[in-house]
Amino acid sequence: MLTLPVVLQYMMNRRIKLSILFCLAAFSFLTQKAAAQAIDTTGIYGDRADSLEAAVFTGSQNGMYMPKGKDVRTEVISAAGLCKMACCSLAESFENSASVTVGYSDAVTGARQIRLLGLSGIYTQMLDENRPVMRGLAAPFGLGYVPGQWLESIQIAKGMTSVTNGVEAITGQINMEHRKPTDEKPFFLSFNMMSDAKADLNLASSLQFNDSWSTVMLGHVCSNFVGMDMNGDGFLDDPRNLGVNLSNRWLYFDPSGLQVRFGVRAIHDSRRGGEAVGEGMKLDAGYDYDEYTGSEGASPWGSRIGNNSIDGYVKVGVPLNEDNSQNVAVVLDYSCNLMDSFFGATDFLASQHSGFANILYMNEINESHKITAGLSATADMYDFDMTRGLLPDYSPLVPETARARIDGPAVLANAGIFGEYTFHYEDKLSTIAALRMDYHNGAGVKVSPRFTLKYTPVEDFVIRANVGRGLRRSNPLVDNIGVFSTSKYFVGNYASHILEDAWVFGGNLTYYLPVGSSSYLSLDYFHTLFSEQQLVDYELNPGQIAFYSLSSLENGRSYTDTFQLDFSIEPVKRFTITLTGRYTNARATYATAGQRLGGSEKYFSQLMEKPMTSRFKGVLNLQYATNLNKWIFDFTASVNGPCRVYDFMKDAPQIKERNGRYYSTTYPLLYFQVTKRFKGVDLYVGAENLTDFRQKQVVFGTEKTEGGIDSRLLDFDASCVWGPIMGLKVNAGLRLTIWKKA
Repeated sequence: MLTLPVVLQYMMNRRIKLSILFCLAAFSFLTQKAAAQAIDTTGIYGDRADSLEAAVFTGSQNGMYMPKGKDVRTEVISAAGLCKMACCSLAESFENSASVTVGYSDAVTGARQIRLLGLSGIYTQMLDENRPVMRGLAAPFGLGYVPGQWLESIQIAKGMTSVTNGVEAITGQINMEHRKPTDEKPFFLSFNMMSDAKADLNLASSLQFNDSWSTVMLGHVCSNFVGMDMNGDGFLDDPRNLGVNLSNRWLYFDPSGLQVRFGVRAIHDSRRGGEAVGEGMKLDAGYDYDEYTGSEGASPWGSRIGNNSIDGYVKVGVPLNEDNSQNVAVVLDYSCNLMDSFFGATDFLASQHSGFANILYMNEINESHKITAGLSATADMYDFDMTRGLLPDYSPLVPETARARIDGPAVLANAGIFGEYTFHYEDKLSTIAALRMDYHNGAGVKVSPRFTLKYTPVEDFVIRANVGRGLRRSNPLVDNIGVFSTSKYFVGNYASHILEDAWVFGGNLTYYLPVGSSSYLSLDYFHTLFSEQQLVDYELNPGQIAFYSLSSLENGRSYTDTFQLDFSIEPVKRFTITLTGRYTNARATYATAGQRLGGSEKYFSQLMEKPMTSRFKGVLNLQYATNLNKWIFDFTASVNGPCRVYDFMKDAPQIKERNGRYYSTTYPLLYFQVTKRFKGVDLYVGAENLTDFRQKQVVFGTEKTEGGIDSRLLDFDASCVWGPIMGLKVNAGLRLTIWKKA
């Protein structure tokens, strides 16, 4: 049992409850005064030195577009795009994008994961207004903790990006721009209800106290208060949960140009999933094997996950001359994450304390030359207590290694120095040369070069290319949280934290069509090549999950090729057609079946298609708005290609054999939403997965074997999800905005 996390858990629960009471009281008091305020804050909407380029969005803006001025290939999901779906969370905001694919990591915990450039979201750096977030313990469930209605926009940059926030961005960066303290909206409320009994409530209030001080308060409550088992497999389709999320952000702006931004956020989330017990609408989740006391078999398989976190940040921008062509920025960030959970027979308690510090100096010498240099450091302090075992009655059936255990701290830290040089030649040519050198504890000094080119040979035709090296420390169990939703025992280096190393080469051709407000045709290609990677292997030997590094394999290789075509056009006013398609070829070498891991020798391997990675995805989005956007109609259709599945899934429905391997079926997804806009009020109704397609078997190994032995103790697996778990869902909601009086 961990002493520190238990103490912190108690303190965090008290702090979160006090924070909830304080924020609710503040909402009630401040919003009553907000309508009477009429402070002019227009000057604060200037360029921001501490984030990616921001934009003020209007009702007529396209939901998704590709800015012409970006040096790196970037998609922007605007405020209008975030309203196309119910957008209960960030995880549900990418349905109109072929670049980002979102799916469940398993069938019982509700954890969501993204894929960019054919790789897991752990290789995509998540940024909150240019601050690294969702790292370590915050990653598996972090997408669900960012309400879509808290955001102004999402910016998806593919390939190698800036080195100012480290080099963990291998496949790209996703930056979130939140509602600003300077918004002219003293009160915003949104409420959404789904047919599966999931409800979301969001509150936001932006207040300006004077010309210098402003704040935004954000609140979010979500609950899935009724258990559902729509596919009849005996397991809840989504865990029952309750989540509370509160944030308060501040801005101090001085006429001299000095800016100070700081904020704090607290999260409490509890969820219970697994095997359904009870009748009708009273379904609840099953229990931990540790609670087993009977003699006729194990208790229902269940999981309980409690996540609590609190984080705070400070960003200071100091101009060094009158025109702000030289400035210094300081960013400090701290977060604490606690996880108290069990998954079947596995107890997993963990804590993470993370700190991030960044000091940047920027000098815009003239219109053509700009340099950025700085120092940064990151430290993650983990404490793990994992006990993974089986019921004593069945101990002879499996080897002793089934009782995996991790108990102790781990400190992962790095510090580095970096520099970037940017050259612009009018609007024709732009290049960015970057170099970063980091010291990683346990891995030594690593140098990461990156180079970006943007060239416009003729008006409206843009060529982009980038290349660079990315590095990140693996966290095998947390990065692959779905492995806990199995009864298979772990072998290999599941307790280590190797430094993953990859090079990315890519390019983009975009032609901006002279039709409508944002019409374009774009073609991408990106190649990701790993020299070191953490591999997770379900197929090495039956009944186990093997963890090993790419370098431990004979002739180990791992690479991904991604092609994407995007077409967007506005043939008539207020009618937008967007069509995108992506093809992925992802391959890696895996150890030959039957080998036993251990020792220092190289293991024989074979190059294979990476499992559970969809080969292609196509998306068609149609949106039409009437005059003044009084009515908005949105329709999205996507087709999702097959992925290679594990051999033990070969007898499952919807699985086909091809050349000795097994693949999931191709499936469609349809979405539709209608929005009626009144003065300050939006009402909408929509439906997801109109075809009611779902993966028919998402849980494996639940049957009894000969002699009545419960196979859940041997080969239970609920982590093999390749398609939607939920069928047709209907949603309805409202958005209420009170604007500041003129």
